[in-house]
Amino acid sequence: MENRKLKIAIVGPAHPYRGGLASIMESMAREFQSRGYEVDILTFTLQYPKLLFPGKSQTVDTPAPRDLKIRRRVSTVNPLSWISVGRELRNARPDIVLMKYWTPFMAPCFGTIARIARGNGHTKVLCQIDNVEPHESHITDHLFNRYFLGSMDGFIYMSEQVHRELTAYTSRPALFSPHPMFENFGARSSRKEACERLGLDPGVHYTMFFGLIRDYKGLDTLLEAWHDFRREGHKLLIAGEFYASRSKYIDIIERLGLEEDIVLHDYFIPDHNVRHYFSVADCVVLPYKTATQSGVTQICYNFCTPVIVTDVGGLAEIVPDGRVGYVCPPTKEGVLESLERIYTGDTLRTFADAMVEERKRFSWRAMCDKIEALYDTTLKE
Repeated sequence: MENRKLKIAIVGPAHPYRGGLASIMESMAREFQSRGYEVDILTFTLQYPKLLFPGKSQTVDTPAPRDLKIRRRVSTVNPLSWISVGRELRNARPDIVLMKYWTPFMAPCFGTIARIARGNGHTKVLCQIDNVEPHESHITDHLFNRYFLGSMDGFIYMSEQVHRELTAYTSRPALFSPHPMFENFGARSSRKEACERLGLDPGVHYTMFFGLIRDYKGLDTLLEAWHDFRREGHKLLIAGEFYASRSKYIDIIERLGLEEDIVLHDYFIPDHNVRHYFSVADCVVLPYKTATQSGVTQICYNFCTPVIVTDVGGLAEIVPDGRVGYVCPPTKEGVLESLERIYTGDTLRTFADAMVEERKRFSWRAMCDKIEALYDTTLKE
């Protein structure tokens, strides 16, 4: 790979779209640029119609990053856009078109762009795939997955569960690379500063549930466990926007009498505030009922914040049990036992120290190396 000058087009979320997916694509773009490659990001003019988006806003109003070339070109609901972008890529002849795939909703758009772009006989279309089968299924999933996955030259997957699901659709080359660590959120702030910024009491121990709230993420399980775990000087900090019924979870909190035990920041957490939440939290709990992998674990690694995860999907592959956190059954009893164990003795300190070494596994350099290796594999096909 020495002295190679690749031309790479990234198609997927990027500024002004918010969230972890945009951060991932921008981080990979920066890594490839650091290698001297030409990188062009084509993001959305429209990602989701309002009717299909459960949150309050899909975009941020912060300035665009000056170090990246980002163009808004893709409408997921306009086939003329798909054809136009596909032809643009076919004519531009990048060596690699890199796509992110996380939901079958994107399949018609991305699959069409990929098929047209590959028509030049030169461009290889590669996919960093989060999920094959979605957490919330629809009748069109299988058809849409087949259309998109059949348009790819190769895949980077981040958990063995995704790999197993992928092989049911395609035998195209696929390489494993774990989800990289989110370094874009910066370093920890002091706990005093973080509490001041977030309006929290520095005398309280905070256990945190972080991220968009969807039913498959098991917040109800955590609330049931917290009811039995409750102790003086401890609160459960829930930080994230509801993508599920808010009233459902408020009803659970009231039924369990947890109003005084919960701090609810139920809105999207902007990037500049993420470090404060992870600087306040003693640990983070991911009580997921289903999963492939989670970007939240990689934020935990960035801030060396110990984590409890359930033994679903690929979460146990990322969190070594008893080293940087605990892996437990996706039940109230499992989460409760892990909470009690993690607050015993100097366990939190031991786990945080171990994260310093363990997080070296998760780098953007390693991810981009795998993408290049996959590209070389497709050239031999």
